[in-house]
Amino acid sequence: MSAAESGKTTSAVSEPKGAVSARTGSELVGEHGRTSIADAVVAKVAGMATREVPGVYAMGSGLSRAVGAVRERLPRAGGQSVTRGVMVEVGERQTAIDLDMIVEYGVSIPDLANGVRRNVITAVEKMCGLEVTEVNITVGDVHLPDEEEAEPAEPRVQ
Repeated sequence: MSAAESGKTTSAVSEPKGAVSARTGSELVGEHGRTSIADAVVAKVAGMATREVPGVYAMGSGLSRAVGAVRERLPRAGGQSVTRGVMVEVGERQTAIDLDMIVEYGVSIPDLANGVRRNVITAVEKMCGLEVTEVNITVGDVHLPDEEEAEPAEPRVQ
């Protein structure tokens, strides 16, 4: 079925066979079908891109980190969640991303925030094909070199 028969508009620019011809929502629509991208995928890409930047110690607010620490200790919990501290809103062609993070002491927070924004925008636009309209960053804490994560006390019962 041609685009004219299906009621879809087409571009006057000729595209190579199989190329993405239109984007609706978080779906990529091509000649041979659609590709849907879930919000969770955008959140994982943003989370991974954030963690790649040196100076980011951890992700998440105090409460989400505490809950995550408990989940990490449970069997089959899957370890640290890549999406902890990441919230996304995905629209028709765009996405907005909010990040909560803890930074290493001594790192310039404005420089780190700019680096994180660049890395997240590049990764999400390249992997998901969505325009990133904003990346809002909340720095909730600074990790000091002599601070260690508190180890839980040994359980009294085995």
